[in-house]
Amino acid sequence: MKRKSLAKINLLYVEDDEDIRLELNELFEKVCMNLYVAKDGEEGLEKFKEYKPDIVLTDIHMPKMNGLSMIKYIREINPDVPTVVASAFSDTEYLLEAIKKGVNHFLLKPINLLELLNTLDDIASNLVAKRELKENEKILSQYKDIVDEAEIVSKSDPKGYITYVNDKFCTISGYSREELIGKQHNIVRHEEMPASVFKEMWETILEKKSWNGIVKNRAKDGSAYYVDSTIIPILDTNDNIVEFISIRKDITKRELQREKLQNSLETSAKTLDEKISFINEFEKALTKGNTLFCRINVNGIISMASEALNKLFGYELSNTNYMDLVKIGGQARVKNIFNSNIKNNKPWKGMIDHVGRDAEEIYLQSSFTPITGIDGEVLELFCFYIDLTENVNLNKEILATQREVISTMGAIGETRSRETGAHVKRVAEYSKFLALIVGLSSEEAEELKMASPMHDIGKVGIPDSILNKPGKLTDDEFVIMKTHAELGYDMLKNSNQKLLRAAATVAHEHHERWDGSGYPNGISGTDIHIYGRITALADVFDALGHDRVYKKAWNLEDIYELIKRERGKHFDPMLVDLFFKHLDEFLAIKNSFDG
Repeated sequence: MKRKSLAKINLLYVEDDEDIRLELNELFEKVCMNLYVAKDGEEGLEKFKEYKPDIVLTDIHMPKMNGLSMIKYIREINPDVPTVVASAFSDTEYLLEAIKKGVNHFLLKPINLLELLNTLDDIASNLVAKRELKENEKILSQYKDIVDEAEIVSKSDPKGYITYVNDKFCTISGYSREELIGKQHNIVRHEEMPASVFKEMWETILEKKSWNGIVKNRAKDGSAYYVDSTIIPILDTNDNIVEFISIRKDITKRELQREKLQNSLETSAKTLDEKISFINEFEKALTKGNTLFCRINVNGIISMASEALNKLFGYELSNTNYMDLVKIGGQARVKNIFNSNIKNNKPWKGMIDHVGRDAEEIYLQSSFTPITGIDGEVLELFCFYIDLTENVNLNKEILATQREVISTMGAIGETRSRETGAHVKRVAEYSKFLALIVGLSSEEAEELKMASPMHDIGKVGIPDSILNKPGKLTDDEFVIMKTHAELGYDMLKNSNQKLLRAAATVAHEHHERWDGSGYPNGISGTDIHIYGRITALADVFDALGHDRVYKKAWNLEDIYELIKRERGKHFDPMLVDLFFKHLDEFLAIKNSFDG
């Protein structure tokens, strides 16, 4: 199996077990560019500071400083470095701490070498892709800024002498091309503009940075006009400035602007050929290099695509119907976007899901700008893209990791009370289905499904003598048992992860009751978060239907009768009605787990 990406990264490996460390040293030295090895957290932290590795792989339990403490200090130095933890994973406290520290991957010991190499190679592939993306973004951002919604355009050489102006520049300034080409921009400088502004502008662009500001100019007839001006240095492959491109937007009074535009329509000699020539000048630069760019005619056919876009999709795109590149589920949406662009002659920006030659998903931040002819009719769409596939896949991977860890933690909480992990999985499925039929979005329903397994995580703080007592609890014991809602909330509430904050809400409110007689805060009705109300019904339905340490499973008819009695007391009446309306679907979920 090829490990090209791993061969380009530096790995820090921290492990106190000498036998394991020696075995993996030999493997890592073969597949990584550079390997740095430490036997404990303190040594690992020092080597991280010295060598700045790309990836950190560490054990948890080690002398002097454990792996998670080391990761905490590493995050303070570089919050983005990917971290992989290898551990027996037997302690809930470490799981929670690992999530809070943003650990990227978890591997269980004994380590599966193939799984370890695949995990490291996936991380390395993302790191290499990020490096390549940064290299490509430089050219892409330059041309994207130039073309998008350009108003008044000029170009000048590195010494500031004008080499090109478009029709709008001539119209607003009152000068002809012949009068402007070869001159410096001070030909339109207004005497009221401070010299310090132009000094600061030149210092900025000579440092190869873009400059933006409001400039008051003087037209040939002596009148004043104002522009919002952006000047962009254009660099060659050796990072040398080859020219400056200036894009300005007229911000003079609207009445004056309309008058000038009307005059320009009546007097200027603009032709379609001039417009196309201007676009083609940029197009020549865009077709080469790493810019993701294409032109699409009003029938949706790609008339030209850059080499980088062809390479991304895996084949030549010219004469292809653009809809063939769009993921099937999103084609209707994209057709509406095209029709809106053509009808309203307005640009559009947003995310579109595409499909490559081998059916791989490609996520592109897309920018469509209509190109019009002399009569104002849209001739084609000018399209730029930024490839966000890596970011989207990373987000999916993070969510999948969070889902797995949260499910595991929820199962650990249930295991302490001698329940099976199937309980939290069933509650998760019931909760998601209830969320959807009550009208929550698919994103909210999925969030609740991922958060609900943590509803009883606070039970890890309840003594076994109470948690697993086979008989009825005393009043004092029940007071202690009820604290698990607050304990779970306190464990999760300070997380900066949206999903864990949702889990904190579920843990805190799933024992509140519709009539206000629940705990820990005695809130009622819609003051209880919808996540808590949904989880309450799902939890009771599942718990009553299965054996617990203190009771045998109820039959379904008795469960139905209790839920009906508790409508408007324990449970949200609307949720109860939806439960019975969709009872067959709930039973199908139950049977899929019970077998």
